[in-house]
Amino acid sequence: MSIAGNLNAIRATLPFHVKLVCVSKFHPNDSILEAYAAGEKVFGESKVQEVCQKYDTLPKDIVWHFIGHLQTNKVKFLVPFVALIHGVDTLRLLEEINKQAAKAGRTVDCLLQVHIAREETKFGFSPEEVNDALNSGIFDTLNSVRIRGLMGMATFTDNEAQVRAEFRSLKTLFDQLKTSYFSDKPWFDTLSMGMSDDYRIAIEEGSTMVRVGSSIFGARQY
Repeated sequence: MSIAGNLNAIRATLPFHVKLVCVSKFHPNDSILEAYAAGEKVFGESKVQEVCQKYDTLPKDIVWHFIGHLQTNKVKFLVPFVALIHGVDTLRLLEEINKQAAKAGRTVDCLLQVHIAREETKFGFSPEEVNDALNSGIFDTLNSVRIRGLMGMATFTDNEAQVRAEFRSLKTLFDQLKTSYFSDKPWFDTLSMGMSDDYRIAIEEGSTMVRVGSSIFGARQY
């Protein structure tokens, strides 16, 4: 099936309130343009150099999300144009985004990445660390970032019950934070969880944003 055909198949499975991020990392511009021609505008990348090159050469109304692990020394390259940074996994990184966003005269939307998987290779805050950081008041001093919600990745496993439980735990944390810290922040509305293999489960457990790549573009071209 073509990229446009794959997109239409994915769209047919998404409730109206769930946003799609087309994960275009390691895919060439031609593939992105095919999805763009089919009406998609939101693309997710995980390498700073790659997304900067694509930003320079592709249509300027594309909305770029950064979904990979971000090093603090690379933040300055993203801040001028990125719409949403999914993987904010340390306070140090959030502070650097705030610093660079202030220099650029922007407010950058961010998601706090929470470690919900049993795999040690995944990055992210623990739920306790998120609560501790919010209680510390440090977020009130960061005026050039806006916390839009949470992001998490489930364990890569065929155990559906485990995946479901991990997503459910993140939704529980999201609801708790919304009530306790962000009740007066209408922009705290994004729960990014679910990829090609598990996005349907994620949606059932409350995801509002899914990151789908291989089901749209096919195998990645490394």
